[in-house]
Amino acid sequence: MKFDFTRYAALPGIPALLDALGAGDGQVRYVGGIVRDTLLGETASDIDMATVHDPQEVVRRLEAAGIKAVPTGIDHGTVTAVSDHTVVEVTTLRADVETDGRRATVAYTDDWKEDAARRDFTINALYADPLTGAVSDYFGGLGDLDGGIVRFIGDPLERIAEDHLRILRFFRFHARFGEGAPDAAGLAACAQRANDLMALSRERIADEILKLLGLADPTPTVRTMNEAGIFAPVLPEISAQGVEGLAALTSFEREHNLDTSPIRRLAALLPSEPDAGRDVASRLKLSNDDKSRLVAALTCGDMPPRELAYRLGRTKAEDRLALMQDASGIAALRDFTIPTLPIKGGELIERGVEKGPDVARTLRAIEDAWIDAGFPTGKTFEEIVAEKLA
Repeated sequence: MKFDFTRYAALPGIPALLDALGAGDGQVRYVGGIVRDTLLGETASDIDMATVHDPQEVVRRLEAAGIKAVPTGIDHGTVTAVSDHTVVEVTTLRADVETDGRRATVAYTDDWKEDAARRDFTINALYADPLTGAVSDYFGGLGDLDGGIVRFIGDPLERIAEDHLRILRFFRFHARFGEGAPDAAGLAACAQRANDLMALSRERIADEILKLLGLADPTPTVRTMNEAGIFAPVLPEISAQGVEGLAALTSFEREHNLDTSPIRRLAALLPSEPDAGRDVASRLKLSNDDKSRLVAALTCGDMPPRELAYRLGRTKAEDRLALMQDASGIAALRDFTIPTLPIKGGELIERGVEKGPDVARTLRAIEDAWIDAGFPTGKTFEEIVAEKLA
């Protein structure tokens, strides 16, 4: 496999950045996802580099070259370089000194293999020379990438002890890059240490789970996770029935060209009860918008599709209809523009409705009749208003 370095060398600011960090002397390399994704023919979303220079030296070199240096994670060796509007994360080679499963104390090193050894999976421990594209592979990552294998570096239990989030990352990367069953040793270690997830912040757990559910087809991996007891410590609501609900939803999404919404897919995994959505949203510390969407998706009802879209919004309506696999309902929304009620409270007052509760009550009655009639305008709507004012 050959790393196509030319696509990045052409980006604004990259040549200047590489020169500042000593690429000609082998002092900086691309690392991690950018190497993995490029080797697979994909476009990397982030640019990460590793360097032998300590963080203070990185900052000094960048500033001397007129490149903005942002100390985003400088205590852990990471500096964000902004070179001609191109953003790059630059991290000093590191070795773990002490870990507690959530954070690590690190020491800096100039040994590329030592830095690779502290990473999670072999396919994420690949480095590429930015001037030649030569790939450095210390733990068989190229073979695993070619074979669709997500494998921990070294002892999986040790890697998990260093950072418990690697349990969820193992499954997310398998869902994206893996072929066939997950690596047996990695799966066994994740199942053995699943309770370690309880030590993590709920935000980190939510981030990983939603990333997993946003992939093209996470169902086989989610099924494996459920069977191995991975969800039990943090999301015991997920059951075999929920996994089959996810399978049905993803199939329906593909058939009807719906977006792959992680929140909708999370709803598919949960019992069809609003309280389940509230509990999970609170536990995972989801945003208010995501919580509202999750609860709405799990609220049963037989409202017609267009009324549903009017009252809840198109997104929540599509969630509900997709979970019910209502193909005709989805079709009914395709060419539907959500209308605005053609009258306001002030106009009712002008027509003789007394200020106060009567205005809101009359407006609701008009709105309900308007919705039932299919959102008419013009003469038909005026007839509805006249009837409610009579």
